[in-house]
Amino acid sequence: MSDAIPQIDTSTPSIARVYDAFVGGKDNFEVDREVYRKILELAPEAAEVGKQCRAWLIRVVRFMAAQGGIDQFLDLGSGLPTAENTHQAAQRINPDAHVVYVDNDPAVAAHGRALLEENDRTHFAVGDLRHPAELLEDPIVAGNLDFSRPIGLIQCNTLHHVTEEEGPAEIMRTYIDALAPGSFVAISHLYNPDDGSELAKLAAESQARFNQMMGSCFYRSRAEIEAMFGGLELIEPGVSYLFDWWPDGPQLTPPSTGAHNLLGGVARK
Repeated sequence: MSDAIPQIDTSTPSIARVYDAFVGGKDNFEVDREVYRKILELAPEAAEVGKQCRAWLIRVVRFMAAQGGIDQFLDLGSGLPTAENTHQAAQRINPDAHVVYVDNDPAVAAHGRALLEENDRTHFAVGDLRHPAELLEDPIVAGNLDFSRPIGLIQCNTLHHVTEEEGPAEIMRTYIDALAPGSFVAISHLYNPDDGSELAKLAAESQARFNQMMGSCFYRSRAEIEAMFGGLELIEPGVSYLFDWWPDGPQLTPPSTGAHNLLGGVARK
């Protein structure tokens, strides 16, 4: 609710608000922008890559809503629903589409609810995507999504914050098992080719720097990312660079180096 916004801690950086800065949002604070600037020092193209991630998300949601006929979405680890986001893309195609955003930061959820208070088809739940069984039973999730019908499940730049010990592929298996046939799963994830290339070196350096500033962040191999789809049928072009996943038009400038450190894909159950 809006009266919870003053409780937001502006002295500690938030992953959700740092991502908001990356995509050009306005719901972030100086402490978040300082992390953003430090990341830019290491990878100057990071701002462009952040916007590219958001553009990929919007293309994915449009595909699910239009061609896939999906009218309900579960956006996990969503951060703040600012700039262009899932509910805007989905509801442009289907005004009755329902979207449930989930984040594990109560302050982010309070702020998110305030931003969405005029949209009765969009909801925000506090939950940890690393605990799928618990999250799927959350009253906001279970009360606003019908799991007997197809759902679009989104993990946009979230699973690279999950450790190996926590088991990202196993977490995804629980979510996938809960989805009805005809559902779609979208995942984008930081990528390390681990081949001694400049891309691999950039991935290792970026991972180390991010972990110093914000906690866990893991660049993974293509095979590890593909495993998170649990054997579902991947939509062409499969797990690919985000800029190669059904772009809106021709690329007039070559993608930056950093854009090659992200992979994404969509699969159908």
